[in-house]
Amino acid sequence: MRPARAARRGRGFTLIEVLVALVIVAIGMVAVLSALTSSASTVGYLRDKTFAQWVALNQIATVRLQAEQSSAAPQAGNNSDGDVDFAGSKWHYRQEITAGAAPGIVRIDVKVRPADVKTENEDSGWYTTVSGMYGDALGAPRGDLPAWGTGGPGQQAASPTSPTSLGGSSDSSSSSSDSSSSSSSSSSSSSSSSGGFK
Repeated sequence: MRPARAARRGRGFTLIEVLVALVIVAIGMVAVLSALTSSASTVGYLRDKTFAQWVALNQIATVRLQAEQSSAAPQAGNNSDGDVDFAGSKWHYRQEITAGAAPGIVRIDVKVRPADVKTENEDSGWYTTVSGMYGDALGAPRGDLPAWGTGGPGQQAASPTSPTSLGGSSDSSSSSSDSSSSSSSSSSSSSSSSGGFK
């Protein structure tokens, strides 16, 4: 009896056990490979989406620079399509210029997708849409008072105390009292804050 049991223990796995183990390993390998493939395709799509955003930002910058060099603002309704090479690929863009809510401002919308992407509907398949603004009603980056709708950022703006430039009241006594009270409150707050650090 004992020799027969020892012989059964030493003979190894049966064919059914080996097949079950192989099936389990194969299922695990398929799951791992599908996860790797999905991850690789996601990384590729995000890379292309980032490149598409850069192409759109470059196109908006080009429109702004052309407007600065020609001293003529882009006109609403001046839409265009084109192809550009970027990062070793060809990209197709559509640029739409619409009038902004304020006078003197236009909105620039640029849609981008790879040039080899073919779609049945021209409004689908875009990887990104980037919007930008241009106009003479935008403030200068230095923080100067902008010349709202008067022809360009290079022109002198209206006086800040002028009622027409700010839309405020023409009562000079109330504005002077407000400025004196605000200066006294700011001096008191600065003195109290500096006293805390001594």
